[in-house]
Amino acid sequence: MQEEKIMIQYRKIAADELCRELFRDFIRRQNVTKCWRREKGQWVIRDDPFVDDWTEEEYAELVRLLRRTVDRGGFVYGAFCDNALKGFVSVEAGVFCPEQGYLDLSAIHVSEDMRGRGIGKALFQAAREWARENGGRKLYISAHSAVESQAFYKAMGCVEAKVYQKEHVEKEPYDCQLECVLEG
Repeated sequence: MQEEKIMIQYRKIAADELCRELFRDFIRRQNVTKCWRREKGQWVIRDDPFVDDWTEEEYAELVRLLRRTVDRGGFVYGAFCDNALKGFVSVEAGVFCPEQGYLDLSAIHVSEDMRGRGIGKALFQAAREWARENGGRKLYISAHSAVESQAFYKAMGCVEAKVYQKEHVEKEPYDCQLECVLEG
């Protein structure tokens, strides 16, 4: 049986497009079984089963944050299938931690029904290009600790961040703090 060919269109998302309706066909759901945890200075994999999904309040907050990203000159870029949003990435404007040259990759998500099709890789590459063009030397990622999420970031060339951003660690203490060098 031949797999159906799916056409994905990629483009920037404008602030006025960012509303709850944009996410009507987006499925955040992620069944997590194992996560990376830092224990006594070492990274280990631990059983930590849960389902990650967004509530209506979390979607409202996401829309607010993505609008703020665009309004402040950052980058919000989406993957669309039949005009439905199926993946997105955002990078905040402005370098922080000047000695590292970090730009903050604040979000990257692919809808559950479209994972495994290269969408995340294309979104990550678009974020890398935008960050490089906007003065970054590295992307900084406060990344979900699920084994599958971490495998994706490793495949994208990410490593543990040399400097942790305190605000990210306080907000999501179980996230893995990563960086990705932006080649010139």
